[in-house]
Amino acid sequence: MSSNVGLTTPRGSGTSGYVQRNLSNLRPRDNSFSPYPTDSLKHRQRQPNAEILEHDRLRQIEVQVFDLRDKLEDEEVEEDEIEAQTEALRRKLLSSDDGDQVKGDGKGKKGLKVHQVHELAKAKIEESERLRRALGIREDYEEGGHWKRGEERLREGIPEAKNEDGGRALKKERW
Repeated sequence: MSSNVGLTTPRGSGTSGYVQRNLSNLRPRDNSFSPYPTDSLKHRQRQPNAEILEHDRLRQIEVQVFDLRDKLEDEEVEEDEIEAQTEALRRKLLSSDDGDQVKGDGKGKKGLKVHQVHELAKAKIEESERLRRALGIREDYEEGGHWKRGEERLREGIPEAKNEDGGRALKKERW
């Protein structure tokens, strides 16, 4: 037995007496160094990738065009007529400014699946923007900014003064 660790004798303990160190014990770190700047700790909205959104929009258009083509082929329509109708549908869907006609559900975030992260992010941004406008929150609002402004006012507006016993004390101001 070394360094007075463990049992003095393993007899009667039901163990072999072999001592292992506790690997699950986490020691507190003394340094308060953070490799990340404090700005990165704020919540940032995930920005959707515009290229992926456009690709999904075009894909939805092609799915609708293919469905029309398949339906017309089942009805045994001539190939020239099929091409004309599918091209007309494709032009109509591409000319629409926003992809709401393509989706056709108009449910916003509720109509999306979990794997559609860019569409979800876009819907979340639109929802947050509607909420911000409804509540009248400024665009340049920063969370916790009130406390920062209050601290700055305290630092700038209250000069230090000496009190009666010679020590330094903050000058009291009326609010």
